[in-house]
Amino acid sequence: MIFDTLNAYQRTAALRGAVELDLFTAIAEGNTTPKNIAARIQASEKGTRVLCDFLTIIGFLTKQNGAYGLTQDSALFLNRNSPAYLGSMCSFLANTDLTQSFGDMAAIVRKGGTLMDGEGTVEPDNPLWVEFARSMIGLMSLPAQLIVDVIEAKSGAPWKVLDIAAGHGLFGIEIAKANPNARIVALDWQAVLAVARENAEKAGISGRYSTIAGSAFDADFGTGYDVVLLTNFLHHFDPPANEKLLQKVHAALAPGGRAVTLEFVPNEDRISPPSAAMFSMMMLGTTAHGDAYTFAELDRMFRNAGFVHSELHEIPPAPERVVVSYK
Repeated sequence: MIFDTLNAYQRTAALRGAVELDLFTAIAEGNTTPKNIAARIQASEKGTRVLCDFLTIIGFLTKQNGAYGLTQDSALFLNRNSPAYLGSMCSFLANTDLTQSFGDMAAIVRKGGTLMDGEGTVEPDNPLWVEFARSMIGLMSLPAQLIVDVIEAKSGAPWKVLDIAAGHGLFGIEIAKANPNARIVALDWQAVLAVARENAEKAGISGRYSTIAGSAFDADFGTGYDVVLLTNFLHHFDPPANEKLLQKVHAALAPGGRAVTLEFVPNEDRISPPSAAMFSMMMLGTTAHGDAYTFAELDRMFRNAGFVHSELHEIPPAPERVVVSYK
């Protein structure tokens, strides 16, 4: 376990390299030998053989009689021609700005936060979030569709929806697609909003899609919202900052309105479920004050900001959970 963990960085590098080379797509096209795969991805035969063997060992490829094949997951999620392709998320999750921020874990732990400049990834207009908006839409499509069901967006009610830190815009866009009477207002940095507007145009809902550029902590939200979306956002900040923001959200909601939060929510033991609980480490290494919050902690923040109560919703198979908070 110690040896494997110290060498685990090679797994990240191998998967990212395979995606950049389009190796999984090459195999899906029928190239199964090191020679043929190497010719297709324009790489050395030796390098291709070593990479394919490594990917077989860690479970991304199969190998039989010298021929490589895709596993079920690789065929579905890593073949660029698959409609469920997720390889683009390597550009964000394996981004060198993120991976290098964990270079001195001892110093991070001593400090209690990121060694990156300023507030880390949440510095104003950080270009990293443009990369996020362009590369993470595939991974977020399922949670966005599941949230539509949680909040019963298909009811057709004339909703006004605020999507805070909209990124790719997918969460608001899915609501607009499900509800033809919903109008979406997306808030993010100007460069990020350009990506969201592109996606709204592709989805055919741009006529009901407007934007507010700037920081969620400083921008004027306006009022009268039926739903405010807080997806993958609160974990970047400490409870006092979140409560300040949630007070603004509460004021922006119409009577009976709801705040809908998507988060990695660990159980009270803070070590389960694994994906949600481990997310605290991501926040420790990349933000000054962020964390993964339990439902009790989130509920307390919302109550302190004026909300009446919150509900926790599971959305399997997604690793995140949805918290719906009522004004």
